[in-house]
Amino acid sequence: MVHSVELLFDAAGDAAVRAVWDELAEAGIRSLAAHPSPTNRPHVTVTVTRHLHDGVDEALTAVLDRLPLDCVIGAPLLFGAGPVTTLARLVVPSAQLMALHADVHRVSLPHMTEAPLPHADPGQWTPHVTLARRVRPEQLATAVGVSGVTRSIGATVVGLRHWDGDAKVVHPIGVSS
Repeated sequence: MVHSVELLFDAAGDAAVRAVWDELAEAGIRSLAAHPSPTNRPHVTVTVTRHLHDGVDEALTAVLDRLPLDCVIGAPLLFGAGPVTTLARLVVPSAQLMALHADVHRVSLPHMTEAPLPHADPGQWTPHVTLARRVRPEQLATAVGVSGVTRSIGATVVGLRHWDGDAKVVHPIGVSS
């Protein structure tokens, strides 16, 4: 499995993304609303690698002074090719967001057993929030036609977490007030 460091939204941003998940589900699109795990919540993956040592959690508290960070959840994105795709929303890459990403990358790197996946490297990262996975081509028009998929959402990043995909547990790193 993999480990990741993820940004978390304030209650209003979290609720707004969950509402889009619900709208997609009502339109017949298998969204993340169908994922019942208590660890399933709207987030932005900042870095991802095969394994992160536990010391990363404490080290990442150094970047919490960058929070809270206002952001805009903007345009829809499609990832993947072939019979299915992932539907996501871009988190507009402001200078502050990109600087936070660079700091998380720098702090996390010494705690990785292998290099981060290339799409998480500074200069390669596309900040996004996933809405639905395994969307079939014939569902795309319906999915993009859901009003919440194209309506801009103002949100605030208020915390970080470390997802341990091996143990399937979340390590909260911090939440600003």
